[in-house]
Amino acid sequence: MNKSSSASALRRLMTEYKQLTEGGSPDDMFTAGPISESDFFTWEALISGPKDTPFEGGIFVAKLTFPSDYPLSPFKMKFEPPILHPNVYADGNVCISILHTPGDDPTHYEAASERWSPVQSVEKVILSVISMLAEPNLESGANIDCCKLYRDNKPEYERRVRAMVREQLGL
Repeated sequence: MNKSSSASALRRLMTEYKQLTEGGSPDDMFTAGPISESDFFTWEALISGPKDTPFEGGIFVAKLTFPSDYPLSPFKMKFEPPILHPNVYADGNVCISILHTPGDDPTHYEAASERWSPVQSVEKVILSVISMLAEPNLESGANIDCCKLYRDNKPEYERRVRAMVREQLGL
């Protein structure tokens, strides 16, 4: 680990954490911060399910893992436990353009402007993920079975998501 990039990453993370704790999130849609004071590179986010979606009423836990060269490289985001969503892999890892490595997409699917850049922040990414929960991108699915269910039988998809929310809340 390069000490200067790691120190720079730590300063950036501390700044973002301070901004999140002082400003809060819009409509209290999420909270995020380091899991431990001894490790600023691993955060936990608590995300409220968006209103008027099958996720409404749920609180979803995501682990954010930052690289030592953050913000030059994006962080990883993983729902723990995994959630049922077309853009979330079965293991809980989030698949969203804003978290893809910067630069041109080798598959030419995404524009470079849609991918990670150092001007992004934890807040912007989490707000994008909340938006993704409400409106999945079926053209870029991570969970193909879930994409198919959403496309072919949306009422059943919504029923399963609501059941998952109730289960996670212990109801």
